[in-house]
Amino acid sequence: MTNMVTRFAPSPTGLLHLGNVRTALLNWLYARKHGGRFLLRFEDTDASRSETEFVQAIEKDLQWLGLDWDGDALFQSKHAGQHQDALNQLEEKGLAYRCFCTETQLNLDRKLATSRGLPPRYSGKCRHISTQEACERAKSESFVWRLAIYADEGEVCVPDALREDVIFARRDLDDPVVVRSDGTFTFLLPNAIDDAVDGITHALRGDDHLTNSAYQVWLLEALELNVPTYLHHGLLLGEDGAKLSKRTGSHSVKDLRDEGLIAMALVQAMARLGHPNMPDDALDMEALLVAFDAEHISTSSVKWSNDEMWRWHTRLLHHLDADSLLPLVQKHIPEASCEFVELIRGNMERVEDALHFMRLLDVNASLNKDAQAVIDGAEDGFYATALQLWQDSDTVDWKSWMNAVKAQTGCKGKQLFMPLRVALSGEVHGPEMSAIVDFLGKDGVAERLQDVLNP
Repeated sequence: MTNMVTRFAPSPTGLLHLGNVRTALLNWLYARKHGGRFLLRFEDTDASRSETEFVQAIEKDLQWLGLDWDGDALFQSKHAGQHQDALNQLEEKGLAYRCFCTETQLNLDRKLATSRGLPPRYSGKCRHISTQEACERAKSESFVWRLAIYADEGEVCVPDALREDVIFARRDLDDPVVVRSDGTFTFLLPNAIDDAVDGITHALRGDDHLTNSAYQVWLLEALELNVPTYLHHGLLLGEDGAKLSKRTGSHSVKDLRDEGLIAMALVQAMARLGHPNMPDDALDMEALLVAFDAEHISTSSVKWSNDEMWRWHTRLLHHLDADSLLPLVQKHIPEASCEFVELIRGNMERVEDALHFMRLLDVNASLNKDAQAVIDGAEDGFYATALQLWQDSDTVDWKSWMNAVKAQTGCKGKQLFMPLRVALSGEVHGPEMSAIVDFLGKDGVAERLQDVLNP
């Protein structure tokens, strides 16, 4: 299926959020799985809200996630002439018309329909205005453009690879607005025309677009243009069960990146939503592609989990080698070395956890309350004895030193182990003590014991 073409078509009116990520990822996986093309198209016809900085931010986020696109990014505004041509053709066919109804009139009509037990759709009263009359009224009256879709008979068939064909009776559809009173197009017509112009063969999107798809299929067929195959998957919901969107607190990718999230953690958590057959050991993009099967994408709603995303972050963090992890740690600790990262990486859940072990790099690093309590609670003379035994030893050996301190002080268990751990690492939990001693070396261990004795 090398002729397959999918797309991600965000509006550059804000930052990339989790709902956008799922749409982009599924379309990318589908195209790459089948050797097809994945296009990036900015739907920038809302000039008052579209900004270049958001175009650049979205491109940066996609690159960070590893979602590369084919060719240059496309812009919906470049197709403005084709959008207008499509509207003109529909008008000539009697399939698009001006509507002069005011919002007050529309609200009254909706209330009347509801009171009669009917759906609150547009009544269609402006459909029968002649072209000549409509042109005259348009000189002095505000109007919108609608598609003449509603009919007592007939159907619209939406081709859907997940749900088979989805059939809509035209009596259940409306006459949707495609051009606002200010002359700008709504989502419906430009999105459909661009898909045809760009050669889109498949479009994966949430099932909240199913009715939109019916309108767009009708429109494309009326213009004798190619209709893509859709895959309407279940909606992405927040942890509260509401639809996840940037308006309801969805994270932006930029915020997650700034928090130190590993990009693949977001990809892993997102790819598995509604795809229960994804194997647990598919840890990179190549493995995800091998395992991805669009037929297994759920048509039921799925819930997002921040905890699951961060669990993937921790798991992937532990799989990174020290060289790969070092640049992430250095964002928090510029002086960090590969040796330091190798020592502590098994004790990190997030990259910033490295800050807990600053005492391994800086003897003057402040101690948290738990660590200070351990030091304050050590047996009298414990640290002086430990330092003396360390200085008297000819080796850097944790077990020999610990046994000597045990014999000399009579301390054992936590009373022996914990004061030494905290004095050297600054934490009550952490790497193996033998590894800490090897990392600090003869002078480093002595320096930290002396700091405890002479704070």
